[in-house]
Amino acid sequence: MKVGVHFNFQNYLDWDRFLSKAPGPPKVTDQQIYDEEIALAELVEPLGFDSYWAIDHHFTPYVMTGGALQHLTFMAGRTSSIDFGTMIVVLPWYDPIVVADQISALDNLLQGRQLTLGMGRGAAVREFDAFRVPMAEARSRFNETLDILRKAMSQEWFSHEGEHFTIPETTIRPSYRNPQRLMDRMRIAWTSPETLPIAANAGLGMLMTNQKSWDDYSSDVAAFNSIRAGNGLKPTQPTVVVRMTCAETEEEAWQAMKVHSLEAGESSRRHYQFDDPERFRNTKGYEQYAKLSNAITDQETLAEKSARPQAWGTPDQVFEKLKEIQRKTSADEFVLNVRFGAMPSEQAERSMRLFAKEVLPRLHELEAPLAAEMRGAVDGAGHVAFGNAEEPTRLGL
Repeated sequence: MKVGVHFNFQNYLDWDRFLSKAPGPPKVTDQQIYDEEIALAELVEPLGFDSYWAIDHHFTPYVMTGGALQHLTFMAGRTSSIDFGTMIVVLPWYDPIVVADQISALDNLLQGRQLTLGMGRGAAVREFDAFRVPMAEARSRFNETLDILRKAMSQEWFSHEGEHFTIPETTIRPSYRNPQRLMDRMRIAWTSPETLPIAANAGLGMLMTNQKSWDDYSSDVAAFNSIRAGNGLKPTQPTVVVRMTCAETEEEAWQAMKVHSLEAGESSRRHYQFDDPERFRNTKGYEQYAKLSNAITDQETLAEKSARPQAWGTPDQVFEKLKEIQRKTSADEFVLNVRFGAMPSEQAERSMRLFAKEVLPRLHELEAPLAAEMRGAVDGAGHVAFGNAEEPTRLGL
């Protein structure tokens, strides 16, 4: 199976100063974070990984890529053979023509290398406010932008008249090098249950960004493929994001995974403002996020929930954990998060190198089957199985 890598470009130690708006400089500068993570990113290709992925966040210490497509465009010139992916491009934030144009340029710069377009609708009010986009419009903007992207990739000349965007007849240049492959490799990440049937009915693939348990994702794959089956589409397998720490001893790996997973969780809480559940309840399309605001505060319980299920340990243990995650999710591709929280870059590099030497060759030889129970089934009434319940949405709507 294929194995990719992504980095967070996160300045975790600057959160207190950022939230208090205290004068700088940060304890660790953003520039140091960039230099360290670019150095790690430049190891991905020579160490034998298959792909490099970029996250799309702005304006806080949480993730400082400044945009997934811009970041990957830079990395296209620093690499020659690996594939790329976005995890994710938050479509509601941007003018769809700009996104279509940037994707085309990157597709051409890759000169035949594969680009997987992971997409989503975002959930951080700080980012929506700064981009001056109403968060309540996220779902409709996502759907309309996806429609425009598909027009741009399937027609040389196209126009659009919709709820949010009016586009006169235009074309994208350079033309897409691999338009059909781009459309075939579109993936969506979701947290809300409402998004899953929308994505499956749209013919998209699955990008699982480590927001649920592996067992929950197993049910999602079955539901997703049931919808695809009802629409006459073949079953698909997800790309799955996993935190990974590989070390010489189990204890060393666990301490790193535990400490830095807790830091990563705290950074996420601050970025998304999960301590403000009313804001989610009062924002159309985000009501279910209020449940995430009832956060567990006990550190040991948090560690068990967020760190224990990830891939950590000695090389043999990491390999076995990833095999188990593949079995539960039917992943055909992993994207490993190897530096998170305030993990020192030196520790992340040691983990990457040990993994590449001892685990990666075995994963490349590993078959990644789609479990029979996740292939999808449709009943005679045209409903799809949603885990242990029935989703009453008719297929094709």
